[in-house]
Amino acid sequence: MRTNKDLLVKGLKFLAYTLLLMFTAPVVIYQAFKNEDHPLYWPVLIFGLILAIGAVSLGFYGIKTIMDSLFNKNSTNKTTE
Repeated sequence: MRTNKDLLVKGLKFLAYTLLLMFTAPVVIYQAFKNEDHPLYWPVLIFGLILAIGAVSLGFYGIKTIMDSLFNKNSTNKTTE
């Protein structure tokens, strides 16, 4: 059982993007809450929440991709009956 290195690198890239979003989303949400009287409060808050949801989903997808690379699950290994 060998590790699919291309898929592993892809998963690590997803986790790097997740790390970036994990720091960006709270900063954007904090800035929105700090300026509640500003007219752009709601768009900035919604953008921050979208970034936070994106961080969580990208994290799950990155971990799933890494697990698929470690256990050699790819779309070409389908069993035929």
